[in-house]
Amino acid sequence: MASRRMETKPVITCLKTLLVVYSFVFWITGAILLAVGLWGKFMLGAYISIIADSSTNAPYVLIGTGTCIIVFGLFGCFATCRGSPWMLKLYAMFLSLIFLAELVAGISGFVFRHEIKGTFQRTFSEAVKNYNSQDERSLAVDNVQRSLKCCGVLNYTSWLSSIWFPNNGIPPSCCASISDCNSSDLRNVTIAPSKVHQQGCYELVTDFIETNMGIIAGVTFGIAVSQSFGMLLACCLSRLITANQYEMV
Repeated sequence: MASRRMETKPVITCLKTLLVVYSFVFWITGAILLAVGLWGKFMLGAYISIIADSSTNAPYVLIGTGTCIIVFGLFGCFATCRGSPWMLKLYAMFLSLIFLAELVAGISGFVFRHEIKGTFQRTFSEAVKNYNSQDERSLAVDNVQRSLKCCGVLNYTSWLSSIWFPNNGIPPSCCASISDCNSSDLRNVTIAPSKVHQQGCYELVTDFIETNMGIIAGVTFGIAVSQSFGMLLACCLSRLITANQYEMV
């Protein structure tokens, strides 16, 4: 039995090293998720309010998930260094839950991408129709049009039915060139089309979703696979430590 323990000791040491490295990388992904969640909450709140039908908890989900991953990443390092079988099993269980959650999120996002596009078209249309240049959604519409160099939902004609247009015309955020765009031109239906961006924002956003959905799904699948690797390491290490302790009795 002594020779058997000597044989398994290097294997346990190797698995411990791999699991500590994995837990550290896992901890970093948690920190990234937490940072993205905080960034989304404080910097992208206006944009999210356009895309979502109502107030969304997406940033809070990222913040919560990131915090949990940080805590369990540290727990995984502690459990590995201590060599506690029950702690390693608990760590593997947590990784399995994260694995399932990521698979469900990735599959749901890919399957329901058309619903996301439909929701964006509806909510962005409402934001354009009720635009007043002051509230959060109106400021978000301006930011989207400036950053993406687009105008309206499908094109500039979306503004013709807005409550803003009769007295103010098309918003300046639609202008192709601010230096060659004044308020009187924007109120003139004949002149305005030559002064603003011709492409609608809906097409640009949905093209981005279609183009990058495969990449997002691939990244999600890759992360999920890494979780399964961590589960395997934790389970194997737990069994080896348990077997080694049994042989010593």
